[in-house]
Amino acid sequence: MNGYVVLRVIGEGSFGRALLVRQESSNQMFAMKEIRLPKSLSGTQSSRKEAVLLAKMKHPNIVAFQESFEAEGHLYIVMEYCDGGDLMQKIKHQKGKLFPEDTILNWFTQMCLAVNHIHKKRVLHRDIKSKNIFLTQNGKVKLGDFGSARLLSNPMAFACTYVGTPYYVPPEIWENMPYNNKSDIWSLGCILYELCTLKHPFQANSWKSLILKICQGSLRPLPPQYSCELQHLIKQMFKRNPSHRPSATTLLSRGSLARLVRKCLPPEIITEYGEQVLEETKNSKPSTPRKKGKNFRKLTFCSISFQSVV
Repeated sequence: MNGYVVLRVIGEGSFGRALLVRQESSNQMFAMKEIRLPKSLSGTQSSRKEAVLLAKMKHPNIVAFQESFEAEGHLYIVMEYCDGGDLMQKIKHQKGKLFPEDTILNWFTQMCLAVNHIHKKRVLHRDIKSKNIFLTQNGKVKLGDFGSARLLSNPMAFACTYVGTPYYVPPEIWENMPYNNKSDIWSLGCILYELCTLKHPFQANSWKSLILKICQGSLRPLPPQYSCELQHLIKQMFKRNPSHRPSATTLLSRGSLARLVRKCLPPEIITEYGEQVLEETKNSKPSTPRKKGKNFRKLTFCSISFQSVV
């Protein structure tokens, strides 16, 4: 902890604590994640992976890594402090008042830019939820908390174990199927639906009912003030078959999002990030969905480790 002054605790979870700190040398504020290191070597190595992955993610819509160090049985990850709180807090503060569509699309485009970046690096976030989307006072949106992230061996690889939050878990996980980056797209769709309705897309009084609702994919329509384009976008992201969901690159190539890409990136790096996305999406075509089958797979529980449901 040398060189940092702890100001206050800004969050707590199964991992440990999140602290607001001030760096003595620069007087700058940072967020510091304090993680209790497991006693086993494998557990310690697993905990260190978050710092390694975060250090590789250099993008304006991803929480920036500052440094990491270990002391007294803890791992400390120092990162950018987002002074606007998280999206879950923002949704709660609305108290039923719906967000304007322009605001939703602006935030969602920035989320897609972040997810597109990590997927290009073969990283699955695996815990995309409104609590892990952070805001700054100047309107930037940043994806954070890579504690559940997984690096795939190659772009076509699939994963089998899952760490996530039940409300955002896609149907292929509940059906004990291998999954890829399209699981993150489902979770993004959950956030987009939350921004439009201020509610989780799938709600139930029991886990069994929640799982059935997710696997059936039955959604209430968006409030009438939102466009057909937004409604269609959500439907595409909630396709039961992961291969029918658009990639982050495809999402950024469509309609309002394509027009917002340049506006969401700072001028000094738009060439590096924006032009790359625009070039990749020139020939992007949405896949033609097959007819929905009548039979659902038998639901089984795979190896899932749940985070808190908030």
